Amino acid sequence: MITLFFQAALIILTLVTLLWIWSIFIKNVSIVDIFWGVGFVLVNAYYVFMSGELNTRKILILTLVSIWGLRLAIYLAYRNIGKGEDFRYQEFRRNYGVKRYWWFSFFQTFLLQGALIMIISLPLLGVNLSASTGKLNVLDYIGILVWLIGFTFEAGGDWQLARFKSDYKNKGKVLNTGFWKYTRHPNYFGDSAVWWAYAIFSIAAGSYWQIIGSFVMTLLIIKISGVSLLEKTLKETKPQYRDYIQKTNSFFPWFPKK
Repeated sequence: MITLFFQAALIILTLVTLLWIWSIFIKNVSIVDIFWGVGFVLVNAYYVFMSGELNTRKILILTLVSIWGLRLAIYLAYRNIGKGEDFRYQEFRRNYGVKRYWWFSFFQTFLLQGALIMIISLPLLGVNLSASTGKLNVLDYIGILVWLIGFTFEAGGDWQLARFKSDYKNKGKVLNTGFWKYTRHPNYFGDSAVWWAYAIFSIAAGSYWQIIGSFVMTLLIIKISGVSLLEKTLKETKPQYRDYIQKTNSFFPWFPKK
């Protein structure tokens, strides 16, 4: 297990280093966001094909991770390419200094993201290196259900937001329909649910401690780079957002308050 993990880590380290070099030439760190989903697809594929004989659960996890990761990468590529560097990275450049950010970004963004990919993907390692026969059980079917719910919220929320932003009449307004009527962050909730589905698959395969990856992903989404960071910005840029907060759950979907 340790050998396979470090082999995958070396692949990710090589790729994020190449990506970092590219970011220096184009002066845009945002490209690392597109790699996020792809990184998980590559790590999981490596685990699947290097861990021995294929079985039903391995094929299932390969399919689901590939759909999730590639969908996310395509969406972020569509959203980011040609739009310049994301405001978060522009702020980092200002805070850390424009002249030194080119090398600082390797540790602060690229290397960090590579390390997170390896830690968060631990449930995938647990599934692929399990001694289980790979025959699906009740937990696997629960995992599939949780994955479908999560993927629907994440992909559906992203689609609704992209459609909302494409209409210039909505500039400065707050999206509060569709999935966004029940949670202020349907895409983040969906992402977290998808990773808890992978944790369930890991448990179904008899691998338990590896679900720490799903804990890390949820913590990252809620407290660090997702919900908390975005809410801070939206409160400052959209006055209507404060009213939206009063009516709508932050993370878990529920009916809006009157």
